[in-house]
Amino acid sequence: MGATAHITFEQQSIGLQGVANARELGGYVMADGRKIRRGRLLRSGNLSTATDADLARLAGVYRLRHIVDFRMKSEADRSPDRPVEGADSILLPTVDPSKDEWSGAVGRAVARAAARSGDARAARETAADPIAIFMELARHPEGQAMARGMYPTLLFSEFTQLQYTTFFNRVLSTAEGAVLWHCAQGKDRTGIGAALLLAALGADMDLIIADFDMSNIFYREQMDTLSAQLREEGCDAAALDAIQSFIGVNTPRFAKALQLVEHEYGSLHEYLLNQICLSEDDIRELRGMFLED
Repeated sequence: MGATAHITFEQQSIGLQGVANARELGGYVMADGRKIRRGRLLRSGNLSTATDADLARLAGVYRLRHIVDFRMKSEADRSPDRPVEGADSILLPTVDPSKDEWSGAVGRAVARAAARSGDARAARETAADPIAIFMELARHPEGQAMARGMYPTLLFSEFTQLQYTTFFNRVLSTAEGAVLWHCAQGKDRTGIGAALLLAALGADMDLIIADFDMSNIFYREQMDTLSAQLREEGCDAAALDAIQSFIGVNTPRFAKALQLVEHEYGSLHEYLLNQICLSEDDIRELRGMFLED
């Protein structure tokens, strides 16, 4: 993987204590040898648990101007972002609410947990605990199928593509300071946004995939613990694969999804032009704004 082999989470961290998976694209080297400017392009989990020091760092050190929240409204309502002084925020759900399979699947997972335990209180606790929901989904074929289809569903959805178009417009409007984008855990929806932005800036495929995979470094301990629990329960490989996708990212599956995009549209560049509605001028402007020699 060349230069990407030297990338570490520590190098990319933006030093937030209360926000999961908080890092930047700055310092990455593009295929033409130019680097992404430090402190401009930030990605993270949601900001609901940001500390006062985190908020001050985003406002003061990074001069944050725009926040893009890829969560569904229901997610944002449950865990609203803490505001950052000097930054505006836009809720930009990347899941089509008219085709929201997730809410129904979660409801059925909670019902299964209630039926198994026979305890209404336990069911309520499951409903309020994202990790318990992920574990319940991972045990069931419905959740396993959702995990397998996650990346193609996002990349090929016209609704989602239009949302990422708006995301790029927000990035292009960041003439100074930083833009930060996030979802719940800062890995899948956020990771796809980062992958598309990296492609626009001229990153090679190895770097795009390495940045996506970095979420597994942040969530490794939690993934290992939950995978061990599923093994103790006698769960099969499909359940282990699903919990990997729900807690971390499934990098091989993401790489295959990008191959599907290239097969369907010719290249990631053509996908950006035709599906995300960027122009060649937009791409040149992005590179001028965020790259340095």
